[in-house]
Formats: sequence, structure tokens, C-alpha cells
Amino acid sequence: MNDQLPELLKRRLAEPLPGAAVDARFGARPMPLHHYGPHPADSRLAAVLILLYPHEDAWHLPLTLRPAHLEDHAGQVSFPGGAIEPGETDREAAIRELHEELGTEGHPIEPLGALSPIYVRASRFRITPWVAATRTRPGFQSNPAEVEQLLEVPLPHLLDPANHQSHRRQHEGRTLTATHFQWQSHQIWGATCLMLGELVMALEGIPV
Repeated sequence: MNDQLPELLKRRLAEPLPGAAVDARFGARPMPLHHYGPHPADSRLAAVLILLYPHEDAWHLPLTLRPAHLEDHAGQVSFPGGAIEPGETDREAAIRELHEELGTEGHPIEPLGALSPIYVRASRFRITPWVAATRTRPGFQSNPAEVEQLLEVPLPHLLDPANHQSHRRQHEGRTLTATHFQWQSHQIWGATCLMLGELVMALEGIPV
């Protein structure tokens, strides 16, 4: 495990990011379901947090399985996150949502930088993903109203191309090939896959 990863990643996130190039590796084909760049004026603004923390001699990050009763993206695997409230920055919203969903308030975290914002057509959210790190594993206390299951995923698992797979999906009468990260029985696809994909691309050349 590379103890210097947060510092190295912080520098990398200050450089130009892959953005739209992520679609070629981690997007749906032949029709992307999400996109980078300009977003509709009626977009709902949201933020998520990608938290890196050490656990069992490897960097990990938390993902959540969303309960079936939620209005947006029910039953999908996602990052802690949600809508930006009035007066908040996207970074503040990402950190607040992490605390609300996983009970991490009071645990010290260091924001490292943001990934490329992404627009999700299905929910009309324009999501800004923030990356942060902490030096110890938080004592997670999942909020059952927002989290059905906490998934603690090792970063080396996500970087292994053997775990970058694909499946077929039906969308608006068309068959799409959707890329996903396989973790245990979960297929992590869609916007979460693209955000993870950009993180993977940003980490290329950095030992983890």
C-alpha cells in the first residue's frame, strides 16, 4: 500500500482530466446514457464523495447499495451523495452527504480534488464527484433510510482490468452494451462506473 497516494492523487487531480474520453472505455455502446460538458439549464445539481481510506493493507473506497424505495436510482450501486442544498458548494454537499449516509461526521477527511462533472439523463442530475482521503478507516454507521448495504471495495480490485466487464441492457427500445465493474455479486455500471473509470484513468502510472 502506497502511503503517498493521497498526495500524488491530489497533484494529478489538479491537472487536466480525461472527461469525455472516459466514455470510450467505461461508457455504454452504441449510445451513451450520460455525458460530459454543457448540461441542460434545468439540470438538478448534485455531488458525490469518493473517499479513500486504508483497510487490510490496501486503499479502499465505500459504495452504497441504494434501497428500492428511493425515488432516484433505486437498487443501484452508487457513491454517497445527493442534491446540493441552497448556499452549499459542491464540495460541502459531497462531504455532508457522506456524513448523512455513512455516519462519518467528526472523522477527519482531506479533500483532494474533483473529477469531471457528469450529466445523468435519467434523473437530470449534473453530478460533481469529489475525491477525498483519510488516514484511518471510519467507523461507518450506515443510515438505513438511504443505504441498504455498504460495500467496501479495495482500490487494487478496481484497477484490475479483469474486473472491467460488460453486460447487455435494454434502453428506450434499444439493446446497449454497458461496461461495469464487477464486485462480488454486484455490477457497478452507469454514472458510478464512469466516475470510477475516470478515477482509474487518473491513477494510471501512480502506484497504489
